[in-house]
Amino acid sequence: MDLGIAGKRALVCAASKGLGRACAMSLAREGAEVTIVARTSDTLEATAEDIRRQTGATVTTVAADIASEDGRAAVLARCSSPDILINNAGGPPPGDFHDWDRDDWIAAIDANMLSAIFMIKATVDGMQKRKFGRIVNITSSAVKAPIDILGLSNGARSGLTGFIAGISRKTVRDNVTINNILPGPFDTDRLNANLEVSAKAAGKSIDAMRSERMASNPAGRFGDPSEFGELCAFICSAQAGYITGQNLLIDGGGFPGTF
Repeated sequence: MDLGIAGKRALVCAASKGLGRACAMSLAREGAEVTIVARTSDTLEATAEDIRRQTGATVTTVAADIASEDGRAAVLARCSSPDILINNAGGPPPGDFHDWDRDDWIAAIDANMLSAIFMIKATVDGMQKRKFGRIVNITSSAVKAPIDILGLSNGARSGLTGFIAGISRKTVRDNVTINNILPGPFDTDRLNANLEVSAKAAGKSIDAMRSERMASNPAGRFGDPSEFGELCAFICSAQAGYITGQNLLIDGGGFPGTF
């Protein structure tokens, strides 16, 4: 299927590895011109070169912290008018809510709620004028089924979800859609870091915890980031203009609910 986004400008945040990288790769394969953002320059440049090698796409890099005002300004100076915006930021650390102070909560909200809102604010008007825009926020399956050790993430991402529920109905008339993709367990550095914390708390080896978690998922495995990237690319396609304000769960069937 031709997704109709060849030549579109895509801005992908936190894209040097994991799910952000997978989204950038899938969009580049569809012919989008991709700008990727991450904090670590070396990793970012290596990712850009790999995307170019595999897809032949034009890839621009911006080493910046998307959770900061200065970082967002640097990104928007390089890509001020994206047609596609993928909001993503590293999740806050797991832990016990008794240990988190106000600074911990503000950092989580800045990274996983406000950064996306301010990036939307800076880009959505241009999308509406051009009569095409696709905004995807990478959140978490924890929005639907909270994970106790990820309280900072649960709170911040749920706040973003509520905001999107309102604004996404105001832009779709101009062919600008805003959706959230909610990943379950994907084989990323983030998942492995959380497994390490859980294994230590349970007195188990990381390999044992990993096997246990995979077995508990109906699919019997963790997701491959490329599967996430391909879903993201479709949600950004010309054919997806009638999908907006949705929370799209991709978790191997891990969420047990009907709705």
